[in-house]
Amino acid sequence: MPSHPPEVRGPAPAYRWPALLPSALADELDPDRAAAKGDGRSKRTARDWIVDFLCFFAAVVIGLIGAESVGTNPDISRGAAHFDQFVGALACAAVWLRRRWPVALAVAMVPVTVISETGGGAAAVALFTLAVHRPFRYVAWIGGITTALIPFYYWVRPDPEIPYGVAVALAVLLSATVVAWGMFVRSRRQLLLSLRDRALRAETEAELRAEQAQRLAREAIAREMHDVLAHRLTLLSVHAGALEFRPDAPQEEIARAAGVIRDSAHEALQDLREIIGVLRADERAEESGRPQPTLTALDQLVAESRQAGMEILLDHRIEDPKAVPAATGRNAYRIAQEALTNARKHAPGAVVTLRVGGSPGEGLTLDVRNAAPPGEVPHVPGSGQGLIGLTERATLAGGRLRHGKEADGGFRVHAWLPWQER
Repeated sequence: MPSHPPEVRGPAPAYRWPALLPSALADELDPDRAAAKGDGRSKRTARDWIVDFLCFFAAVVIGLIGAESVGTNPDISRGAAHFDQFVGALACAAVWLRRRWPVALAVAMVPVTVISETGGGAAAVALFTLAVHRPFRYVAWIGGITTALIPFYYWVRPDPEIPYGVAVALAVLLSATVVAWGMFVRSRRQLLLSLRDRALRAETEAELRAEQAQRLAREAIAREMHDVLAHRLTLLSVHAGALEFRPDAPQEEIARAAGVIRDSAHEALQDLREIIGVLRADERAEESGRPQPTLTALDQLVAESRQAGMEILLDHRIEDPKAVPAATGRNAYRIAQEALTNARKHAPGAVVTLRVGGSPGEGLTLDVRNAAPPGEVPHVPGSGQGLIGLTERATLAGGRLRHGKEADGGFRVHAWLPWQER
């Protein structure tokens, strides 16, 4: 049998733990959070504060290492070293502005990398932020200029311990690593957002499919409702016309015609009240006007299914199926028919148990359960649409229908339909 159709939940709910996400990502996943700010700027989450502090701490640590290197470099004067450290301190402080102005900060850090060794950590953080928050074209221009200035920097301020070529290669490799890491973080965020969009589209498509299935079921129900009422009203018209044209008919015939009129009117009102209809099997059945099967044809349905190779255990606890109202019997028959068809398609070879019971006033219950299929079953397109129509049918009849998988891998359809006392 098919699995439970996808449950439609409407708009995507807010993320349960927005503090664990970056603010930009939390705003995308939770539109209510973005709308609540109203100023167009992202409010930092707890994760943002932690990351910002770590970036500032890394910039300061690298700056202190650079400051010590500048202070001990004999080729750099004391005044130049103090200026280098001052610019580096300003650059580290500017790291806190990286989220608000990533492009401006990265541009400002380009000359800093040339005149200050202490600001190298802040420049790396700015380049990483640019790669995370802006498209690649910004990174390509600013990162390319920064990389091009590296040979000039080490030519003006050579490292006393590392050869010129090695120093340039290490600096270029470090810049490329920072850019690659930032682009990786950006791609991960975009992947998460794309998966969210795909999930929303899948939910929307499932909702549209469910609505279409319900609409088609309602149209079919309305079509058969017309046929059923036309049949009842035709009987009324025929017997009423007979009474009109044969007023001298024997009393027994008049009483019999009146009984037929009464029963037909009762059934027509019952059908109209419950808004019940049954889908016809094909166009030929519609043209023939063949009466619809009711609960009395359940044994024949089971026999046909057994002839098709199904193993069915029938537990029929209704002593007189003819006593069941026609509308209720038709719905029970169609539910059983659809459930057996689904079991044959989705669980071939599995044992199916069909139980029918009930009484007037208590209602009619129908339970169809199949065990887990003995082997692997290929996916059947359109699974779940027939169950949507059965649920709609039972609801319109004033009853209810539940379906779903069980713990042992089987599938169960349980329906309850009203059975009124006459």
